[in-house]
Amino acid sequence: MNPDIIRERQNATFDVETLTNILDLGPEKTKRRREIESLVLSDPDFNEKDPNFLARSERYDQAVRKSAAMILKLREYGISDPEEILFYKSCVHRNRPEPLDLHLGMFLPTLLGQATPEQMDRFFMPAWNLKIIGTYAQTEMGHGTHLRGLETTATYDPATQEFVMNSPTVSSIKWWPGGLGKTSNHAVVLAQLFTQGICHGLHAFIVPIRDLDTHEPLPGITVGDIGPKFGFSEVDNGFLKLNHVRIPRENMLMKYAKVDLDGTYVKPPSDKLMYGTMVFIRSLIVGESARALAKSCTIAIRYSVVRHQSEIQPGEPEPQILDFQTQQDKLFPLLAMAYAFTFMGQYIRETYQRITGDISMGDFSEMPELHALSAGLKAFTTWAVSSAIEVCRMACGGHGYSRSSALPDIYVDITPNCTYEGENTVMMLQTARYLVKSYQQAKAGQRLSGTVSYLGEARQQRLQPQPMAAGQTVVDISDLASLVDVYKLRAMSLVELAANSIQEELGKRKSHAHAWNNSAIDLVRASDAHCHYVVVKVFTEKLGQISDPAIHSVLSTLAQLYALRGIKQNSGDFMLAGLLKGSQVLQISARIKELLSQLRPNAVALVDSFDFNDKSLNSVLGRYDGNVYENLFEWARKSPLNATEVHESFHKYLKPLRSKL
Repeated sequence: MNPDIIRERQNATFDVETLTNILDLGPEKTKRRREIESLVLSDPDFNEKDPNFLARSERYDQAVRKSAAMILKLREYGISDPEEILFYKSCVHRNRPEPLDLHLGMFLPTLLGQATPEQMDRFFMPAWNLKIIGTYAQTEMGHGTHLRGLETTATYDPATQEFVMNSPTVSSIKWWPGGLGKTSNHAVVLAQLFTQGICHGLHAFIVPIRDLDTHEPLPGITVGDIGPKFGFSEVDNGFLKLNHVRIPRENMLMKYAKVDLDGTYVKPPSDKLMYGTMVFIRSLIVGESARALAKSCTIAIRYSVVRHQSEIQPGEPEPQILDFQTQQDKLFPLLAMAYAFTFMGQYIRETYQRITGDISMGDFSEMPELHALSAGLKAFTTWAVSSAIEVCRMACGGHGYSRSSALPDIYVDITPNCTYEGENTVMMLQTARYLVKSYQQAKAGQRLSGTVSYLGEARQQRLQPQPMAAGQTVVDISDLASLVDVYKLRAMSLVELAANSIQEELGKRKSHAHAWNNSAIDLVRASDAHCHYVVVKVFTEKLGQISDPAIHSVLSTLAQLYALRGIKQNSGDFMLAGLLKGSQVLQISARIKELLSQLRPNAVALVDSFDFNDKSLNSVLGRYDGNVYENLFEWARKSPLNATEVHESFHKYLKPLRSKL
């Protein structure tokens, strides 16, 4: 064990295990998580060759082998809880994406959410037993987030009681679905429904794409892998071209919308019900983003206490790089963000479960809130985390660029979250649509509930200036409740600004669509402010549930740092809203420095509390024992280029070159 990291752990002011239990939502869940992790990491069937040294086809092959073994083990151990299955899978694949992701994460949940009892009998058990391996084919070459623009058609033929599935243009070819290229034999295909000469918009259809025995593509199906990507090397993201493929009427998912035998269309109770799977995935993405950032902070902070560099005081030994204030300023706000997003992930998951429970009972009243919240938070967290991981990588200097650090892989696997399941800017605009509608309802005297209830609060409830030693001020920067209030008022101000911008554009005789587009920057800003407020609020409320005084103290410090860093980065918004004075920006900067200093003794303990196993972390720089350099050297020696002392290229090219010069 590296002596620096031993000393760091001895300096901690709180019990790491207790905080781990809080993050896991209880000691029983911590125990169960570790049991599952141990089952995987001690199982030789899940041993793997380092994927960094494998070709893409080999990485895919290794991932499929492990996925097949994983399914058998899940049945053997009787693991059936969805959250436990997801965690087991993340342990098997070391948090990397894998070929069965969409089968387990989208195909099965779509059946559960949108299939009739008869369709469940027909499709679910074969899918559960992987006779049917499914994917979710929504995105097309020419359209992604703009769902109404999707071109794939499903035309009902009452004479045969079949749907004719077709890709009418090159741009309508399904493109990107994970597992589509080589793994899946079925797909949930999103297509424009035509019946009795009328288009009824997007609906979901189960389309067989490969023979169940030979796995060859079926007639009318052109399917394959789209080629190498920035990351996701284990996943066969694919294309699908449908040439007038006929499927039975019963293959349209009809739990809500229906097409009768004669082609009569029956509307669903809510147009958004078919998007339930996407909302589910977006709620998961918030938690995944938090874990990715927690991993990155663990790697960067552990490495920063074993890495010694430069001088603070000339002539003294080289300090740990985490003792440099600039390194703390890079990493500690990101650590605070990791905790904030972890608690946000718990909140959105609980909210999703509660509201979907209401929906199953026929209550759709909170569905718009769930859709807007999941869309906005998905965008807010993934944008922030993608940038934050890159800061962690650069904070590790040259070694952060090595794939031995795991940071490049974490980045390339998390950054697609900004695009799939809804491109982030579009997601923010969807949230803004809900915010503006809620604002207009509040102006009309309607009572609001949920996360937008603040839009109905009277303007006179805004914070009033309070006397402070430095003169008049607007917010107490040391009080979390006060910080929550100013975030709320900033959000209110920016929603109002965006709504007014639309009205101004309409006053210029612009159409509503043009008014919306000409106000889009303000609308995205309003959504960002709303999401920021919700995160700060949830973090602060979480503190009220923590009884351990030492942990409450350190988490309060993190919460203050997260909130103040956000105010400093967006100080213009707060000042324009009259919530912050110029002199307070300097006070906030000084307070942030104090918080960095307070967090320094607990930095390693705070990342240890995430409780990442070394095999799961898969980082030479982030090792629990801190023995970085010895293991970095051993990792490098495993490179295939080191299989021989002299590479064949020397004899083929370099040695002959000498005689030609």
